[in-house]
Amino acid sequence: MSETTYEAFDADNHYYEALDAFTRHLPPGMGPRTVQWAEIDGRRYHVVGGRVSHAVANPTFDPIAKAGALHDYFRGNPDQKNPIEFLKDREPIPGEYRDRDARIRVMDEQQLEAIWLFPTLGVLYEELLKEDPEGVQIAFRAFNRWLEEDWGLAYRDRIFSAPYIALGRVDDGVAELEWALERGARVVCMRPAAIWTETGPKPPTDPIFDPFWARVNEAGITVVVHAGDSGYTSNGYANDRFGAKFAGGWQPSIKAFHIERAAYDFLITLAFGKLFERFPNLRIASVENGSEFLRDLFNKLRSSQRRTPGYYGVDPVESFKEHVWINPFWEDDVEEVVGLMGANRVIFGSDWPHIEGMPHPLDYRSELAPFDAATRERILRTNTRELTDRA
Repeated sequence: MSETTYEAFDADNHYYEALDAFTRHLPPGMGPRTVQWAEIDGRRYHVVGGRVSHAVANPTFDPIAKAGALHDYFRGNPDQKNPIEFLKDREPIPGEYRDRDARIRVMDEQQLEAIWLFPTLGVLYEELLKEDPEGVQIAFRAFNRWLEEDWGLAYRDRIFSAPYIALGRVDDGVAELEWALERGARVVCMRPAAIWTETGPKPPTDPIFDPFWARVNEAGITVVVHAGDSGYTSNGYANDRFGAKFAGGWQPSIKAFHIERAAYDFLITLAFGKLFERFPNLRIASVENGSEFLRDLFNKLRSSQRRTPGYYGVDPVESFKEHVWINPFWEDDVEEVVGLMGANRVIFGSDWPHIEGMPHPLDYRSELAPFDAATRERILRTNTRELTDRA
């Protein structure tokens, strides 16, 4: 399993945003309403919608913890170290984290033919702005213009950056999608959350959003639902304040389930709302959301089908498996995921160079040892390549 005869396609790579990623193309005077920098006690922070963001400890990312720094922790923490110990080894930010040509050179070394590329901070800030849907649109329109400028949307047909789409003002969301399509985007991304509109939050299947889904359906572009800040709360069972988990040591809490809870709720709502029946050409990829919820999700869909006879026009589980692709966490049981979804609906993503991911993307090959060569290639390469082509 140490070598393959082909290069892999990594469905979950990240950049660390440039210092002006949110501000370079922001209209004059809009910083206080959207995103601006502030210095507090000698450290720089983003102020988002008038609130200091502590989403990451150092949003300049310089210095930065090394790629895959928490790998051993997620592997089961065999040396029983405090998680903060894993993050002490930091380095000046490498060029490939912010420069596309440097990233291509590293991809060559990593045996990657192509990557999908996602935000680090960009998936965290819609939550802080959600009560101002116009402000969300202003902020992410500027962000996407930076993304195209620094990374491109299909750079050298190897780096496929995903513009961030917010739907709180659906006409603006459709316009942003059109902008992305005109510039060759192969994927777009959004967070797994209810959509905050000017009249309050609504599920993504609400008919108000049909113009967006209709255009996605027509264009055949893949929508990636990527982990981010989905606004989930521990409802008092744990301290949701950033950094609380490091206070006084380490204690397990339900905060660890927020990412998977958000994805579960979002994906099952697409099925409950019969989105795939209305728009049969949709392709949804769930990236960095894990997969352990799948068995229960299927059980809930089957239960809802029994309890609401005649509601679904098609089998909701089979429809889900036709329209959704799953990127398991690398520590998930990929045999179980393949058994539930089928090998054609599982995609490899390393989360590189984030601390929760793999030190080297193709370290993931060892997780695929139980499968035959054809299945391994499907997961490591073919499935994501097919999703990158518009349907």
